[in-house]
Amino acid sequence: MATAEPHDSTTRSATTPREGRPVDTARKAGLGLAAVGVVVFNVAPFMDWVHLGDSDTSRTGYETDSLVPFVAYLGLGLLLAMAYAGKRARRGQHRGLTLVSMAVALAATIQCIAFALNPMGGLERGDDLGAAVGVYVGILGAALWAIGSGLLAKEVEGDDEHRDVDLRAGQSSTTRTR
Repeated sequence: MATAEPHDSTTRSATTPREGRPVDTARKAGLGLAAVGVVVFNVAPFMDWVHLGDSDTSRTGYETDSLVPFVAYLGLGLLLAMAYAGKRARRGQHRGLTLVSMAVALAATIQCIAFALNPMGGLERGDDLGAAVGVYVGILGAALWAIGSGLLAKEVEGDDEHRDVDLRAGQSSTTRTR
């Protein structure tokens, strides 16, 4: 009895009921990590992002910059879209959407790092601002989101290709389906 060639460790095999052929689908670990990152990043705007130099006054991410909550909500939307694509796509993910999510997460990470180095928003008022804990929570959340999206992006892609496994020869071939 011939056996199929082993799948690499990044994929799992499922059988489509319609065709009865094995289909490699994306593992959801990357999506899970991205979800944790998005949730952490969405908590960050409620925390203090800056404190004023010599006073006890601080401002949250919402009060500091309107882009902070916008990017957090964009992350929620991308996460829901990736979860939906995971349910609908034959192979369990849509690489284009996942790469967009990774790009937004990288931009959010860089924004938070820049904010930690030089807090924005106080220059025009002459405030002596220092970064607070919310910025670092934002960096952590955005980094987890980017890493999770990257892990998902490296998995097999959506509906574009189908991998046929020739059980007799023990070789695999890729064909395009439309």
